[in-house]
Amino acid sequence: MTLVRPFAGLRPAPQHASAVAAPPYDVLNTEEARARATGKPHSFLHISKPEIDLPAGTDPYAAVVYETGAKNLNRLAGEGVLIRDTEPHYYVYRLKMGDHVQTGIVVAASVADYDTNRIRKHEFTRPDKEDDRVRQIEALNAQTGPVLLAYKADDAVDTILESAAAGAPLYDVTADDGIQHTLWQIADAATVDRLTLLFDAMTALYIADGHHRSAAASRVAAARRGKGKSDTAEYFLAVAFPHDQMRIFDYNRVIKDLGELSAEAFLAKLGERFDVAPADAQVRPDKPTRFGMYLDGRWYRLDIKAAHIPKTDPVARLDVSLLQDNLIAPVLGISDPRRDKRIDFVGGIRGLGELEKRVNSGEMKVAFSLHPTTLDQLMAVADAGQVMPPKSTWFEPKLADGLVSHVLD
Repeated sequence: MTLVRPFAGLRPAPQHASAVAAPPYDVLNTEEARARATGKPHSFLHISKPEIDLPAGTDPYAAVVYETGAKNLNRLAGEGVLIRDTEPHYYVYRLKMGDHVQTGIVVAASVADYDTNRIRKHEFTRPDKEDDRVRQIEALNAQTGPVLLAYKADDAVDTILESAAAGAPLYDVTADDGIQHTLWQIADAATVDRLTLLFDAMTALYIADGHHRSAAASRVAAARRGKGKSDTAEYFLAVAFPHDQMRIFDYNRVIKDLGELSAEAFLAKLGERFDVAPADAQVRPDKPTRFGMYLDGRWYRLDIKAAHIPKTDPVARLDVSLLQDNLIAPVLGISDPRRDKRIDFVGGIRGLGELEKRVNSGEMKVAFSLHPTTLDQLMAVADAGQVMPPKSTWFEPKLADGLVSHVLD
């Protein structure tokens, strides 16, 4: 098996692309999705969040939800809103957010290479979320939410993608949030074969976002393998971008209280491991090992002292780890940020004003701004076979659901 291969995509007919394209299933809650899809019968949210078509209060994990998603997929295909390519292709996918542009490739990625860690992970998964994606794939007999992958930038691959993107696109869709999604089809057999060989020469691919989707695809493949079913399930839907084009935002922290400490005692405690200085404006850290803190209406700059920065461990050196291991756990007593209700996380796309808002409202007591994790750090952790702390990366712009799906024939 090859690391990636082309596939016959299920996609919108060109005139329906704007109506079909939808945000990823996991960035909207049920009510937000219901509001977004109101009056839009072709929105992919009717497939990815099918509880919106059922009575309010319906358990989103009930069997009827997955059945409804399958019915909606079949309805859109039956109406010609979704069409199926007759031959396998790769697709070029360009995202544009403001001045930022990244150009990648839609592929079917190998489950076998995921299972052997050639497609590398950097996060733990939750069984309940895996179960949800398994049930969704089985109900639809398709993978509809692409996994976001990174590959180490390759001049030969990038040149082919740029050349393909010089032609007329299949779609050019600008979503409600202003992000532009443009898709081209690569139909030339020689170019398709060349791309397959170029990817097969790569040492690894890296999961940036979509750990639950890829884990679910592996489980579905294993189950079908045992029943002697088609090998289509041995590959999963993914979009791969060169690592030097991808953009990671900061993933900031807000905390409900200072435990038993007063603000004065808390600041004094921080001085043991950080150099603490008041700031006149919002602190967006301009380098690793520097943090911003908003407390009692004032910003502070925190620089961790060199003695507390591990020299080699790729996980312990991450800023999210430095903050957790030197402040959030020992000072505030939050040892399990995955489950502790005193801590919440705010994606940097929302801005530092969101941190101020949540503290000023009284909902939270203190907020911390972080320097973004880098792709090089992510790949180093994955290469070491380790995992990052929860909420370490926030990728923007996001892929759209519905522009290409992978049917498991």
